[in-house]
Amino acid sequence: MPRIAPLQPPYPADIQAQFDQIMRGAPPLMLFRVMAGHARAWAKFRGGSLLDRGPLSLRQREIVIDRTCALNACEYEWGVHVRIFGTDAGLTPQQIDATVNAPADAACWSAAEQALIAAVDALHDRSTLSDDEFARLRLHHDEDQVLEIILLCGFYRTVSYVANALQLPLEDNAARFGAG
Repeated sequence: MPRIAPLQPPYPADIQAQFDQIMRGAPPLMLFRVMAGHARAWAKFRGGSLLDRGPLSLRQREIVIDRTCALNACEYEWGVHVRIFGTDAGLTPQQIDATVNAPADAACWSAAEQALIAAVDALHDRSTLSDDEFARLRLHHDEDQVLEIILLCGFYRTVSYVANALQLPLEDNAARFGAG
């Protein structure tokens, strides 16, 4: 069990409606069940969550999220995203493994994806982008996309903190680091 107990079904109607919207009929994740038990935290989480698609493609979004979670050693969220979105995002097994175990310039990524991953790495390591890193990112992404990338990195770092600090148990059927 996590360090903070999750909500148990049956859920209040308003919470069930929120779970249904986010999960599209699937059972709610442990992360959501823990957060939803605390009104302020749940409202802030959903308000800043970037759960909508935004200006990035699903593939770009998942590369950012998967790399951010991997850098933060958050197998919980990484595994959920790989399982739910990896195939639809067109990530190969080699690329999924590379989000955890390869440098940004790994040959399995396009030049645009290498720039994207280098930006994620820089934000994780230094909380900023050098002029060169920013210029490389802008070669492939417009301003809205750059802002989305930065926001996703920050949000999923926070998600990683929550999942890791609360010791959320890995979701059933979620991907595992090093399993492929």
